[in-house]
Amino acid sequence: MNSLSPRWQLPPTPNVPAEFIAAIKPYCPSSEGKIAAQLLWQRNIRDLEKLPGFIDCDRYQPASPFEFGEEMKYAIKRLQKAREAGEKVTIWGDFDADGITSTSVLWDGLGQFFAQYLQLDYYIPNRLSESHGLNIPGIERLAATGTKLIVTCDTGSTNIEEIDRAAELGIDIIVTDHHTLPENRPNVVAIINPRYLEPTHSLYHLSGVAVAYKLVEALYEIFPEIPQKPLAELLDLVAIGLIADLVELKGDCRYLAQKGIKQLQKQLKNPTRPGVALLLKLCQRSGDRPTDISFGLGPRINAVSRIHGDANFCVELLTSRDRDRCQHLAEETELANSRRKELQKNVTNSVKKKLEQLDLSTTYVIVLEDSQWSAGVLGLVAGQIAQEYGRPTILLSTQNNDRETENKQQGIENEPQLSLARGSARSANEIDLYQLVHSQKHLLHRFGGHPYAAGLSLLVENLPLFTEAINQEVRLQINTTELTPIVNTDITVTVAELGKELFKELNLLEPCGMGNPVPKLLIENCLFTNIWHNNAKDNRGKKIQYIKTTFEIGDRSSSSKFPGVWWGHYKDELPANQPCDAIVELDYNTYKNRYEVRLIAVRICNKNQGDRNDFYAPNILLDWRGKILEAEKFNATILLEDCPTNWEKISGEFHKAVLETQKLALAYQSPDPLTSAEIWQKLAGIAKYLHRTAETTTHKKLQEKLEISSPTLLLGIAALEAIGFEIENNHISLQITAIKDPQPHPEAKIRHFLDALEEEQFQRQYFYKVPVDTLQNTLSFVARDRNTTNIE
Repeated sequence: MNSLSPRWQLPPTPNVPAEFIAAIKPYCPSSEGKIAAQLLWQRNIRDLEKLPGFIDCDRYQPASPFEFGEEMKYAIKRLQKAREAGEKVTIWGDFDADGITSTSVLWDGLGQFFAQYLQLDYYIPNRLSESHGLNIPGIERLAATGTKLIVTCDTGSTNIEEIDRAAELGIDIIVTDHHTLPENRPNVVAIINPRYLEPTHSLYHLSGVAVAYKLVEALYEIFPEIPQKPLAELLDLVAIGLIADLVELKGDCRYLAQKGIKQLQKQLKNPTRPGVALLLKLCQRSGDRPTDISFGLGPRINAVSRIHGDANFCVELLTSRDRDRCQHLAEETELANSRRKELQKNVTNSVKKKLEQLDLSTTYVIVLEDSQWSAGVLGLVAGQIAQEYGRPTILLSTQNNDRETENKQQGIENEPQLSLARGSARSANEIDLYQLVHSQKHLLHRFGGHPYAAGLSLLVENLPLFTEAINQEVRLQINTTELTPIVNTDITVTVAELGKELFKELNLLEPCGMGNPVPKLLIENCLFTNIWHNNAKDNRGKKIQYIKTTFEIGDRSSSSKFPGVWWGHYKDELPANQPCDAIVELDYNTYKNRYEVRLIAVRICNKNQGDRNDFYAPNILLDWRGKILEAEKFNATILLEDCPTNWEKISGEFHKAVLETQKLALAYQSPDPLTSAEIWQKLAGIAKYLHRTAETTTHKKLQEKLEISSPTLLLGIAALEAIGFEIENNHISLQITAIKDPQPHPEAKIRHFLDALEEEQFQRQYFYKVPVDTLQNTLSFVARDRNTTNIE
């Protein structure tokens, strides 16, 4: 295996305006607030008018649930009809933390309008035998018990066949979901999915639990006299689901998470949800931090279905007021989580052994399968491998791979057994995983997910073809150097700066998640002492096969050492008494009542540490932008003739020039003055010409003609298909074969294309106008980082 060393990335220190630092200072009474200001500025949180609402949720104005438009009105009307007619309503949930909390929110929320167990029930598929989404046997069982209305949560958008079967059985469906939209609106009463909104809308990033909450919120607004419990009591469940799921915590997502954490931290002192309070005690958390969810509650809720398959009792755990019953369920959940840790470690070790047989220099997507792997932990392991190796990772299990269970789900009897591989996929390096896997849908049995994570199943006999095809798909888009594992860090600090004041500054960014990750702190030239490891223990005191290493970290800034922990690693992996660089997260340990760091990455300082840290690329940029080139200037010069649309392209050329001791000439011309609308018209005109002449063209020619990147061209092709062009596209060449009726709502795909064009145009204008000194300084930081990796 040709393993690539991770590349550490530290952004250049920005010049934060004094007025922005002054605006942050009131929120940091015991410190200057400069670190918080720098981090916020680096993350483009710079609008002084919006800043108070970002930091303080009480100063944020959330969106109305009726911004979902007619779909929300359809849903409310149908629920009102069901209530008045006494119809049976069933909540169809999902088995992960977002799905469980979504189901719980609807169970408690709709339970204010429908009698629980009499008129309202819930159904959660079995992770190990049913998988995500609606399924026909389950719908048929609900029909047999009298269900007339299904309300989905965190699922259902693309279950077209299952929805049609429900209609045949006289069951209406309201879909609440946040996953990828189907090509055409399904045959449902209502579909409440934020993906129908503009990407800039404050509701666009809602997870399943937040969408479910907005439905309940709408009911509370229309029928305020019916509910007996405050709507705010649902917010702790909303925060758990939001933070545990892979969604960007911005806009209303951030607001709901902030409000929910305030509700969650009340549970230990005045528990309204004894199950949640007991889980917090078992994981030794207080509920006042997002990490109490991401490292405490979330993994435990997810563990139940990973180990048992059936996660129905989790809804009872989160919603029951019976403390004795919750005590039993919480202990069962804790034991499942202990077992999950052991399985995860075993599968991770097995995966890494298989990776030793792969040549990563020719591997773009990691696809592995094994009959001994537990399907329940494959998503966790895939995420770990994707991050560590910098490649999208798909792990599949052929355990119990006969088709008998699948046949029962589909109501098929006496069919020959077919071997299926089932598993999970996780993305890396911002590759759209959903589109990647969906490109091979003809080889798949079932598939669902979003750009960062997906679940899938396929025939075992299709695995070799699938693996080859999906690697080819990525190979056409990028090269392996772009798949180098990256460890991002935000800011350099010293050990002396660690502690309460810094913790409070960093706390201004919380809740952290997708788009606003937990700040990574770089500590240079530090030493680790008092290193020890031990097995973690379950709630009964039994050791489990999951390791953590404790240590103290110090540097020249302070005579005191600072405590820390490194999860999943042995003490021998941590260099003792050797100068190191470390990337850490600052945390507060409620159980030990102390501040500590969580180690993310470590590397030994090279003997030439001083030279390495002082490495900057020489002034090698030549500014020939917009100039007519003379041939004699080309000697010992690398030309960059295409105006960049991102940093990756220009930094790659810069690094090449440094290594080859050449100059890098910025030799591109002024960007095309065409507007995004004019480029769209130009693309549509080319499509009409290709249809009229029956000619074939290549992606490369279209990119050159329109001066756009490959990902943006793919969005343009999708927009053409939306307005009726039938396209044969193999991602190298394409042909227009017919023109038919437009798809419903083609505006969304056109808008996505126009947005991408405008972003590229903005980037081109930036790289054409930015002072060359600014480019030199920024690229020098990247070059220094690359040089550090090469030294190691």
